[in-house]
Amino acid sequence: MAEYRAPVKDMRFVLDTVADIDGLSKLEGFAHVEGDVVDAILEEASKFAGNVLSPLNKPGDLEGSRVADGVVTTPKGWTEAYQQFVEGGWNGVSAPEAFDGGSLPQALTLATVEMWNSANLAFSLCPLLTQGAIESILAHGTSAQQETYLKKLVSGEWSATMNLTESQAGSDVGALRSKAEPAEDGSWRISGQKIFITYGEHEMSENIIHLVLARTPGAPAGTRGISLFIVPKYLVNEDGTLGKRNDLKCVSLEEKIGIHASPTAVMSYGDNGECVGYLLGEENKGMACMFTMMNNARLNVGVQGLAIAERAYQKAVEYARDRRQGQAPGMAKGEMATIVHHADVRRMLMTMRANVEAMRCLIYLNGAALDRAHHAADAKAREKAMGLAELLTPLSKAWCTDLGVEMASQAVQVHGGMGFIEETGVGQYYRDARILPIYEGTNGIQALDLVGRKLSLQGGEPVREMFAEIAVTVKQLGEAGDEMAAMSVQLNLALSALKDATDWLYSNAPNDPNAAPAGATPYLRMFATTVGAHLLGRSALKARALLQGEAEDAAFLNAKIITARFFMAQILPTATALLGPVMDGPSMLFAIDEEQLSA
Repeated sequence: MAEYRAPVKDMRFVLDTVADIDGLSKLEGFAHVEGDVVDAILEEASKFAGNVLSPLNKPGDLEGSRVADGVVTTPKGWTEAYQQFVEGGWNGVSAPEAFDGGSLPQALTLATVEMWNSANLAFSLCPLLTQGAIESILAHGTSAQQETYLKKLVSGEWSATMNLTESQAGSDVGALRSKAEPAEDGSWRISGQKIFITYGEHEMSENIIHLVLARTPGAPAGTRGISLFIVPKYLVNEDGTLGKRNDLKCVSLEEKIGIHASPTAVMSYGDNGECVGYLLGEENKGMACMFTMMNNARLNVGVQGLAIAERAYQKAVEYARDRRQGQAPGMAKGEMATIVHHADVRRMLMTMRANVEAMRCLIYLNGAALDRAHHAADAKAREKAMGLAELLTPLSKAWCTDLGVEMASQAVQVHGGMGFIEETGVGQYYRDARILPIYEGTNGIQALDLVGRKLSLQGGEPVREMFAEIAVTVKQLGEAGDEMAAMSVQLNLALSALKDATDWLYSNAPNDPNAAPAGATPYLRMFATTVGAHLLGRSALKARALLQGEAEDAAFLNAKIITARFFMAQILPTATALLGPVMDGPSMLFAIDEEQLSA
């Protein structure tokens, strides 16, 4: 199979049409992001992804990472690829120039992140965690902490981790038991064990900066009593050089069904009472600090769902165009058709294509909203953009990762029996994708966040704004006529159902603590699918306008319109159908007792 080929043309179209990269370039700090710069970044990133990362994906899966006496070894070629990644400046493309970053917009950065994850998901987890730590230290660190850690993290010379989970404290972070005791020099002594720590130990970077949640003496119970600490693998001297090894170690690596090359460590801190940590942010405010890192990670995990779906789609199309099986209608007897000519295979391929394009629109819009939230000229514009970004983040994380699993499964199905055979490689995408709806906050938690927090954010204004924008798209599609009119009808039906579902949640959630949780997951799916359709509708309108001019690539633009039509006709109606499950409430979920569940 050919290696991964980044869909640069579609990425650029979405950046132009949905993210408005030209508008972003006019914001303070982004003046250097001109058209030629965007093209060059996408082109060079596509080369690195296809030529360096992609060839390591399957061998890395087969070899996996290993641990012996606390020393972790990543697969062959991993360290060399990471050094090339660092030398290419890719690790810090979105970081501020003050810390030697590239100061690129998030929307453009996410396009490169998509490429890394499509090419090699397991590899890409390392820079993902580092980026989250950069954001957290930027937002909450002291000037001394920023001076000590950021330039090395931005360059990628040092990497970082996120340490939340303990055996008894998964989604319920407030149950953690790790401790932090104050030391005379103002530092802290950390003790405890953390599990599921991605790239908790490895040899690719010269230092690993662990961000560790722990409790200080006398801290309140639950999440109100959690603090966040910087815990470096090697302590850092005043002159920036590395000092002695800290009192921490990798106890073991988890055996996983996927992302085998990514070392998922069990980490032990302070076995000898000498683990040095430094408070990040305020005491007992660790969750606020960690959420800065987690929100960054959640959007990037959404990108992983998009990325794995894109890779699986490419694999499925290639196989469907090569595999001969059966006869297609109209063929002469004795001839065999490639399976791409069979209607059901086309259904699967078009489903994958349409979902991938919708996901890309959502993710890049989410990134652009964050850019405007931090760089818009006035406070009101920044507040509006942040409201949109916060509304879209649970949609990006949950919908795109659910679809990543579903589209990888479709790719296996396109391959038939060979899809179940590891030789083809398509099974790896399915296995790798399965973690995505689980980590960085399960998708059930994302749904609860949507209905519990995001619907009431800023008095509900971001939701109303989104509904108003969808209504504009409905109107524009209807006025465009021809094939656009049918899209308008379907989108309007979905919008009407989504409004009804939202009104029901607003009315019933305050009266029944189970009402919103019961309908949260179908509601998120309904919301995200409708937003995806809206963005594809906008893309189709833009493609139509370009076709009416002097478009250079009519085939590409026509395909955009056809893909949008398919999504509206065959995928969007599933959103409308979710109105019932949202409004059904909790009664049916609890209609039989827990004993009967196992009867």
